[in-house]
Amino acid sequence: MNKAVTEGLILMPPPFADGLSVWSSGDGTPGSATYDGAPNAAYVPSDPDFEGCLELLKTQSTQKLRWKGNTPVINGLYLRVSARVKAMSGALPSVRIAGFAATAGDGAVPGAVVSGPSTALTTYGQVVEVSAIIATASRTGVAMNWAGAHHGHVGLDLTGANGGVVRIDDISVEDVTSYWLRDMMDWVDVRDYGAIGNGSTDDYAAFVAASNAAEASGRSLLVSEGNYYIGQTLTIEAPVRFQGHLSMPGGARLQLSKSFDFPTYAAAFNSEGLGLRKGLEALFWYTDHDTFDLKGRRILLDAPIDLAETTGLTSYAIRRVLKNGLIEANETSAWNTVTVTSQATYSTSQSYVLTGVTNVANIPVGSRVEGAGVGREIYVRSRNVSAQTLQLSQPLYDAVGTQTFTFRRFQYILDMSGFGTLERFEIDSVEFQCKGICSTLNLSTDGPIFTLRNCTFNRPKDKAITSIDRGCQGMLVDNCIFLSAESPDRSQDRTSIALNVNANDVKLRSNLVQRFAKFAVMGGGYHLIEGNHFYHGDNESNAVRQSGLVFAAPNTVSTFTGNYVDNTFIEHTNEYDSTPNWSGEYSFGGLSITSNVFLVSNVISSFRFVVVKPYGTGHFLSGQVVTGNVFRAVNASPTRPDAVNTSIADLDYSRFRNVVWQENTYNGITIQPESPMTLRYNQSSAAANWTIGTDGRLPFDGWARTVSALVMEGQPNSATNEVRTAMPYVMIQQGSNKNEVRLTWPSATRGRAVVTIRVDNPL
Repeated sequence: MNKAVTEGLILMPPPFADGLSVWSSGDGTPGSATYDGAPNAAYVPSDPDFEGCLELLKTQSTQKLRWKGNTPVINGLYLRVSARVKAMSGALPSVRIAGFAATAGDGAVPGAVVSGPSTALTTYGQVVEVSAIIATASRTGVAMNWAGAHHGHVGLDLTGANGGVVRIDDISVEDVTSYWLRDMMDWVDVRDYGAIGNGSTDDYAAFVAASNAAEASGRSLLVSEGNYYIGQTLTIEAPVRFQGHLSMPGGARLQLSKSFDFPTYAAAFNSEGLGLRKGLEALFWYTDHDTFDLKGRRILLDAPIDLAETTGLTSYAIRRVLKNGLIEANETSAWNTVTVTSQATYSTSQSYVLTGVTNVANIPVGSRVEGAGVGREIYVRSRNVSAQTLQLSQPLYDAVGTQTFTFRRFQYILDMSGFGTLERFEIDSVEFQCKGICSTLNLSTDGPIFTLRNCTFNRPKDKAITSIDRGCQGMLVDNCIFLSAESPDRSQDRTSIALNVNANDVKLRSNLVQRFAKFAVMGGGYHLIEGNHFYHGDNESNAVRQSGLVFAAPNTVSTFTGNYVDNTFIEHTNEYDSTPNWSGEYSFGGLSITSNVFLVSNVISSFRFVVVKPYGTGHFLSGQVVTGNVFRAVNASPTRPDAVNTSIADLDYSRFRNVVWQENTYNGITIQPESPMTLRYNQSSAAANWTIGTDGRLPFDGWARTVSALVMEGQPNSATNEVRTAMPYVMIQQGSNKNEVRLTWPSATRGRAVVTIRVDNPL
């Protein structure tokens, strides 16, 4: 730093050869006396030691010499004033650099130090150099603090006895700001502490020393240009800035306590992908920070991040957060799905195991299992190569025996499946750009309360979020956006799924899901699904739709509230049961569907909004509440909103319990189910038996199992208008479809009855 060079400042006084009219015997201020024509001063053009110099006879106790020109005084500018002097004859004086610190109006600056250290002349003819540094800062080495000065008049003083003659060489003023450069700058350079930066020499010790110095002085650490090899885990306790970059062996961590963010790690390793990996590694090992901030940066990844491999951990149970950025997959072969076919045997006695698996070593853990009798979203959670077995995330419903299975291992931007347990990991405000070439997140095999907030999943190829075991326990997915890579495809042709779960207590809230094959396949139970909008339509007319949400456990014990179900439907199955025929367990139920909006358009008439699909015989509904919903069809005429998919088995309608469909609103739907359902029945001609049909309006076109209320509205009469005072009795489950009730009177009667009929037996 040199302001004389960079800003064109004029610092040097003119040589004495130019005349003495600009050299004052006073303070140098305008009007002060000069040495021009003074009897005690003369210019000497030739001297053995000086090319030209001023010869001065000391006649005053403090003989002043000041340049009348203005020397600028600027904050951050350090000036060294120097003079070479020798005694010629007479009394030997002392000499010192001196000057006048002036305000903008040439007034004296109060309290300014106006002279430097004094040096005595002890020998005639000996050249002595004196100097002093002027600045506005009180730093070591600054002799004359001129804080508040605008300019100054510099020179020297002769003190001591009078009568001596001295000769003075031209006075020099130079910018020495660079002397304080290290002190003035807010950083410490690792090279100043011995770092080599050749890519092979271990610079660990130099980095530690430089970091300690920076921390002690409250400054930051500068890693200047170079390739620095660091052979072990390095912790830097000061803010750090990277111009050069690091290389470290596997397992060696970089822990930046004061600069813990992605841009710094990317700069440290000169790589976005490696910077993200090393930042995540430090996040899981270093306790000073619980959050790794991407700082809004876009990160381009060439390959998946295996979080367990990156961190060297297989379990972790402390809250950690990744937030605030965009991670994008760059198209390479590393994202290719691995597909393996293999013969294996399944038995219900080991419902989570495939045995006798050929080429088992080639089947990656985390592969999705496909084959006859295999439910949706079932994964390999572990393998035993020597035993030729695979552990599965869920049982298979109809795969007993030996067959050939297909195993597909998707590739994920962030793969956590190597963790046996990973608890309380959170991802907040991150967009994942999958570009249709990879999936997004693969969860750990176990560990509760994985959390996603305010994230965007943009065009995942197969899955946005995969659970291969129980790492989804208590998972929270809030305010996220899921955008499909299959948006242009017909609904029935799509295969991508936003997420699946195997464990309990999942919360899906306020998410937007657009044009996947499915929003979620939900194993386990006790789920809360609230405020989501999932849209799975297409641009077809008379179109087919897939289910958007699948509950794969029969007694799901879940609530579905305040959602917008757009051109898709809810499907309730028991496909995660190795013995799917009912055998005394809880059957379909535990599901509350309340206050949702169901909308469909341009679909085939067989479309239904709520579908139950038994994968075995003997099942029934026991605890299904559907209330306060709006069901609407546009440019379509679905017959009814509900159905049982009987492609494998039907329900046992004689065992329905606690089924409530009430206070729903229907638009454009022919049959509008209700239970309890209240009917007003008119019998215009006298008859002993009144048959009251439900016209299919009981839920799932079920049986009329209960009449919970019967009121005669008005006066019942005989054919001859005699008043009937006797009451009829009720027969339920009448007609070929058992969806009628019969009122039987003691004698022929006509009139109007108000009857409440239920599809279940609540008692």
